[in-house]
Amino acid sequence: MIMNYAELEEQIRQKRSFLCVGLDADEEKLPRCLLGEEDPVFTFNRAIVESTAPFAVAYKLNAAFYECRGAAGWRSMERTVEYIKENYPGAFVIADAKRGDIGNTAGMYARAFLDNMAFDAITVAPYMGEDSVTPFTRRAGKWVILLALTSNKGAFDFQFMEEGGEKLYERVLRVSSRWGDARDMMYVVGATKAGMLSGIRAIVPDHFLLVPGVGAQGGCLEEVARHGMNDHCGLLVNSSRGIIFADSTEHFARGAMQEARALQREMEALLAAYPFA
Repeated sequence: MIMNYAELEEQIRQKRSFLCVGLDADEEKLPRCLLGEEDPVFTFNRAIVESTAPFAVAYKLNAAFYECRGAAGWRSMERTVEYIKENYPGAFVIADAKRGDIGNTAGMYARAFLDNMAFDAITVAPYMGEDSVTPFTRRAGKWVILLALTSNKGAFDFQFMEEGGEKLYERVLRVSSRWGDARDMMYVVGATKAGMLSGIRAIVPDHFLLVPGVGAQGGCLEEVARHGMNDHCGLLVNSSRGIIFADSTEHFARGAMQEARALQREMEALLAAYPFA
């Protein structure tokens, strides 16, 4: 199932949630009860998905946590995406790969994640410009999620550089918004920069924003919604460690469910308070 803008919006309405669960399955942090499994990462992911599916509209797999394990990790990633799409076809599935390279190389990355696997979207670094991004936007029914303003300390090294009254991240938003539209392009904006979401909305009023940093990284969900929500909600807020590693015992799936449900309830209240409702 290809997830278009209207279908993603409808999932948010139905679940009263804009939660994205990050499946950053660090093998060293898995519950010990799974270590005897043939594929403990997949077993862990499957249990997390089963327990959080009523509360989440999206799942994000950070490719680094899988690629570091070589072929076995790649297979865990493939199996996880296949499982989600077969059992929860309404879920929006993101490859957090942050690819960015010259056009022919970008095309190979697009083939790997968007053609050969059933990801709905991939995160892409825009530094090399339009021809490094368009190979991803050419995939019908697929989404590109461009890095715009990130949560990390190093964001201040380049993203806030200013010329002619325009910051670099603002230029990225303005220029790249011409490479696609709100129906096939999203932007990454860190939750720890929530106060800047109003200015970002002035540049890209209709695009979805993927917002990491809520939970373990300290971002405030209410601030994100107040500054970033639009008439279509327009937000996917990601939480990874705060959900999937909430409990390290054999009850890890229940712990993840409780954390996801708590975030969904907060989101339901925020959706009622803002125009999307």
